[in-house]
Amino acid sequence: MREKLTKEKEIKNMDNQSIIVEVVKSGNRFNAFDSDGNKYTSEITTGARKKAFNNGMALERRFNKSGNQYWWAVPMSEFEKTKAPVFDVSSVEVPSDHAEVLNFIHSSYDLKPQGLVMKELKWKYLIRSAVRGKNILMTGPAGCGKTMAAKSLVNSLDRPDFYFNMGSTQDPRATLIGNVHFDKKKGTYFSESLFVKAIQTPNAVILLDELSRAHPDAWNILMTVLDQGQRYLRLDEASGQETIPVAEGVTFVATANIGNEYTSTRVMDKALMDRFIIVEMDVLNDEEELGLLKYLYPNVDPVILKSVSEIAHSTRLEANSEDGKFMSGISTRTSVEMAGLLYDGFGLDEAAEVCVYPQFDSSGGADSERTFIKQLVQKYLNDGSDENIFNEVDDEIDEDNPFDVK
Repeated sequence: MREKLTKEKEIKNMDNQSIIVEVVKSGNRFNAFDSDGNKYTSEITTGARKKAFNNGMALERRFNKSGNQYWWAVPMSEFEKTKAPVFDVSSVEVPSDHAEVLNFIHSSYDLKPQGLVMKELKWKYLIRSAVRGKNILMTGPAGCGKTMAAKSLVNSLDRPDFYFNMGSTQDPRATLIGNVHFDKKKGTYFSESLFVKAIQTPNAVILLDELSRAHPDAWNILMTVLDQGQRYLRLDEASGQETIPVAEGVTFVATANIGNEYTSTRVMDKALMDRFIIVEMDVLNDEEELGLLKYLYPNVDPVILKSVSEIAHSTRLEANSEDGKFMSGISTRTSVEMAGLLYDGFGLDEAAEVCVYPQFDSSGGADSERTFIKQLVQKYLNDGSDENIFNEVDDEIDEDNPFDVK
């Protein structure tokens, strides 16, 4: 009797958690998503999804008296009611332009590309900082998506943009200021850099990639440019023009790898870092990374993709442990490269050999990082990595996997 009452209570609780999905057609597939982007395709029969789509209906999850779920067609207006409302500023007494800014910030998550895994709060903070003209420093381990997030921000704002790889800059003054040239007709003259043009472009977004790898001279030049109280570039080479002011609305977005494991980077000057607001990119867990790989390569066997994400996740856990066998783990960038090799017909063992093993030190023989990573990969090679990695695409496979993290 007690078990029956418990069962009925569980059924009632489930019934209170109403879920309504919209059916979206992708190619010859009919996929079902709720208003938060969660997928319910596998829980609904193909016939029910197809019928709902053709009739312009949504589907609501319900439970019968036995606790078994079923899906019931409901008007699409019921699905629309489940969507999160646009940020309401009607009760806030602010100027109309501020209201527009608020609406843009709080509805901006729709602008984030599916291929970028980033929590909604951090994305909105990123958008808000750019809209408000803040200098933004994106930090996180190599291959976690810093540059992709920065470029996605630029595309979302639809503003003029300029890109500078500070890590590859050999001559900071030439890159940021310009060069002195000699011409037989002109004689000696000064040629301004692209960076000078960039900072004079109103509302421009300037991406300073790999700032932590830049030469200290570049940091010194940027000090006055990034300082909100100064905002100018000193041109001591330019005749009659000592400084150039930064144009109105210019936003600087920089990326940096910060940590002892990045031996080619420099410890960034505290005064320079204080000129930025910092957005720290999260390292993907194995489930988030698997979602990304499935989204990018939907035709690769998900079992093999799961092996890739689990191998990468294991190396990160090991690298972060007190007596870890690895100095650093496999980055998401490397995981994506492995998945691309699988898509192009390489086996898991072959993909690991060409793009994973070279990242791990081979010195030390049986106790080397290379030996341990090979042992880790070997655990997964008996699970079918030498089988055909391409699945026949059926109606249940989703090419638009919604793996957004909210």
